[in-house]
Amino acid sequence: MKKQFRVKKSKEIDAIINHRQSVGSKFFVIYYKESNKNHFRFAISIGKKYGKATQRNLIKRQIRMIFQTKKAMPSYDFVVVVRNNAKSLKFKEIKDNLENLINKTQETENKR
Repeated sequence: MKKQFRVKKSKEIDAIINHRQSVGSKFFVIYYKESNKNHFRFAISIGKKYGKATQRNLIKRQIRMIFQTKKAMPSYDFVVVVRNNAKSLKFKEIKDNLENLINKTQETENKR
């Protein structure tokens, strides 16, 4: 994943979360905010209660791969928060859940 697609600064992540636009499921929450860039950017947040470092790194790699394959995305900044329930999911289920949430963000923005 190229660096231009990452949100790294904690001020930017806090701004996205404090913007208070989010969609969620029992496995993930996606906070989003419109960006002035020509492409999307995202960050992944996962707590230490999720599991050991290898489990956390695995799901982060899987989420990055899902976002990398999504080419036609709006120019938003996303923060993906992984909940503990996501441990039981397979890659296909993770992909389906995240794609549904991303589609919900687009639907809610089209309603505004």
